Amino acid sequence: MSSSSAAQSHPKHVVVIGFGMVAHRTVMEILAREPKTRITVIAEEAGHAYDRVALSSYVGSWDRGMLELDTLPSAVEVHNARATGIDRDTKLVTCSDGREVAYDHLVLATGSAPFVPPVPGHDLDGVFVYRTLDDLDALRERIDSAKAAGRMPVGAVIGGGLLGLEAANALRLLGAETHVVEMAPRLMPIQVDAAGGAVLAQKVEALGVAVHAGRATSSIAENPADPNTLTMTLGSDEGDEELAVDLVVFSAGIRPRDELAEPAGLERGPRGGFGVDRHCLTSDPAISAVGEAAAVDGTCYGLVAPGYQTAQIVADRLTGRDARTFVDPDMSTKLKLLGIDVASFGDAHGVAEGASELHVNDPVAGEYKKLVLAADGKTLLGGILVGDAAQYSVLRSLVGEPLPGSPMALIAPAAGEAPAIGVGSLPADAQICSCNAVSKGDICSAIADGSHSVGDIKTCTRAGASCGSCVGLIKQLLDAEGIEQSTAVCEHFAQSRAELFQIASSTGISDFSTFIERFGQGRGCEVCKPTLASIFATLNSADHVLDDGRAALQDSNDRFLANIQRNGSYSVVPRMPAGQVSAEQLIVCGEIAKDFDLYVKVTGAQRIDMFGARVDQLPEIWRRLVDAGMESGQAYGKSLRAVKSCVGTDWCRYGQQDSVKMAVDLELRYRGLRSPHKLKMGVSGCARECAEARGKDVGVIATENGWNLYVGGNGGATPRHAQLLAKDLDDVTLIRFIDRFLGFYVRTADRLQRTAAWMESLEGGLDHIREVVCEDSLGIAEDLEEFVGRHVDGYTDEWSRVLEDPEKLSRFVSFVNAPESPDPTIQFEKRDGRKVPLPAPSMPAVPVGAR
Repeated sequence: MSSSSAAQSHPKHVVVIGFGMVAHRTVMEILAREPKTRITVIAEEAGHAYDRVALSSYVGSWDRGMLELDTLPSAVEVHNARATGIDRDTKLVTCSDGREVAYDHLVLATGSAPFVPPVPGHDLDGVFVYRTLDDLDALRERIDSAKAAGRMPVGAVIGGGLLGLEAANALRLLGAETHVVEMAPRLMPIQVDAAGGAVLAQKVEALGVAVHAGRATSSIAENPADPNTLTMTLGSDEGDEELAVDLVVFSAGIRPRDELAEPAGLERGPRGGFGVDRHCLTSDPAISAVGEAAAVDGTCYGLVAPGYQTAQIVADRLTGRDARTFVDPDMSTKLKLLGIDVASFGDAHGVAEGASELHVNDPVAGEYKKLVLAADGKTLLGGILVGDAAQYSVLRSLVGEPLPGSPMALIAPAAGEAPAIGVGSLPADAQICSCNAVSKGDICSAIADGSHSVGDIKTCTRAGASCGSCVGLIKQLLDAEGIEQSTAVCEHFAQSRAELFQIASSTGISDFSTFIERFGQGRGCEVCKPTLASIFATLNSADHVLDDGRAALQDSNDRFLANIQRNGSYSVVPRMPAGQVSAEQLIVCGEIAKDFDLYVKVTGAQRIDMFGARVDQLPEIWRRLVDAGMESGQAYGKSLRAVKSCVGTDWCRYGQQDSVKMAVDLELRYRGLRSPHKLKMGVSGCARECAEARGKDVGVIATENGWNLYVGGNGGATPRHAQLLAKDLDDVTLIRFIDRFLGFYVRTADRLQRTAAWMESLEGGLDHIREVVCEDSLGIAEDLEEFVGRHVDGYTDEWSRVLEDPEKLSRFVSFVNAPESPDPTIQFEKRDGRKVPLPAPSMPAVPVGAR
């Protein structure tokens, strides 16, 4: 093959075969250097290039547009066909549709294909691979067919590596009982060791995914008793096991797509791929190869970072830049698989001579951490993190460096006295972004040159533009330079939540498409869509959250006006103001729980929670509750949850004010008020504080002279005591101040910012809030009161309106194509007398024909 490193003259026409992530990056890199370069892309897969790393995020949204990469300039021609041959003498590429495309320089970016071992039955219906969006659509169709037939779909993934666990997660999200079959004795055998694999398997099985490690699939056969199912035979030293499944997914590795090499006379790598030198040139100086299809000095790399490096090398060479050479990439990985953090970096398995290892294995917490040290006991060589990978970016950057202080303190802080290592401890050449090979020095230089936001640094250096795992370190570097961070909601809106609120309020726009077209960019995401949906609901309480296409903007809970549980069922929480409920209403709740076999629990907020309802059962349950005079308790939204109360002067001999009436009044006043985060309130009739009001966002405590008002408390991961805002208030003044406080909070807080954090973020803190709320220092008190008043006047019960609207009711089905069919994947078991959900029920292996 060619070993020339000289920059080539600019080719007039560059043809790229393939349109994956690396092909797309190659085109963009060339155009960034020479915008007038003529480029043709031959794309076998229909549609635009998309982020294959985020393939699993397609499950649930089913929106291909969310994964699409940046649109190419219109001058780039994309020809949808498969390249079938290369004539190097005439410099022509032949396509499956008969077209011939001439090139001056050809870039082979054909990527890779899933490896499907020749297991008997690998070509049967119901056997899939996990590689493309079309593959996921096919999996979804197969699983939905099984559900519509009234049975629990069962899926098995062959391969317990990175892609295998991704595929398993997809099956799990689609509602199938999921099995993972791995020939090695542990999951992710390349990335983790035996101890790490054991902890990983424990966490995976806790999610309801069955792990079959140390077993090989010897055959797949049709089940004669049920032609719609398959039987897998799993072999091991302990004997064969049979598993009845609806579908099988092969995820046993990938192989480079190099079928064009031999007919064209191009050299191949020893394990496949187009053989290239470190300038990414094949044996033909007019042909380059990039990404997973390129065997650089005989080695193919399956990660996106080395692929992007090859794209940059080819772009430099084709546009006359100084030739760079391929640098062996850092193969460290950090992933969140099935919600579990897994990371490995450097010499993770301790193969270096004289290496020693430090281990922390906490099976209770589900965490395993290992550091590999050089013979000196101070230099970090690598490591493995399972369950908690928060320190991954810093540790990976310190590979090859002496560690400051005790190594054990890095993975078990309580065991050592050394302070936590931050980004400031890293040397300038430490790699921050492994996907795009960006060092700390590169980012600091970009900051010095005026890149003062994460977005600017992404544009300037590409750090954080791929997997995003290094964004936290980028923010730390910006903080270290004293640069104030952007409060933008997301990449689609440059404005903060408070600014979006003001825009929506002043323009009156309540349609997301119109709003993003005027004030944002792109199509929106899972961050900005529910944020705007909440703002629209706050400003227009008379409108329904499911009106006018708003259902698609909502989080899953708000979409069905119920709180989804771990097995896909929902909970039902009717409002009981201040815990008050009539005997008739209690009877109705009991009858519903009995008729629908729901688990019943009295919550800490003085309400009754009924668990285990299917989505198709929700309308009938709510119809009976509404007929009994009850309404939605908004347990699903970022809004007022409940107002807790003691019994006050009605019954308690210590009560100083009527706490029950005040709690009822407050709950009925602020019910349904959408806010940046959920809100809780409490009213206590005396200083004994039986309602625990000082642990709430708004707490009211009775005194001899009226009410003391406390604000900014909460439970949760970081409990806070509420602080005294004003004391000895009469009823009217108390409600007026609460109106102002809530109005100020809803208008100005960031997305998902609780009242305590919001107060701390304001300059002046509680004193400033007191000035605004009690003294009207900003002159907005009347406006804030009118804002809350409009909400009170416009409030209607959400579930009552759903029951009156056939179009809204049509959403509450398990399967669109089989609306009468209940979801068989929702299952329960009895445990200690309690009904509990099964997230993914385990079913025993059965012999052929038994199912």
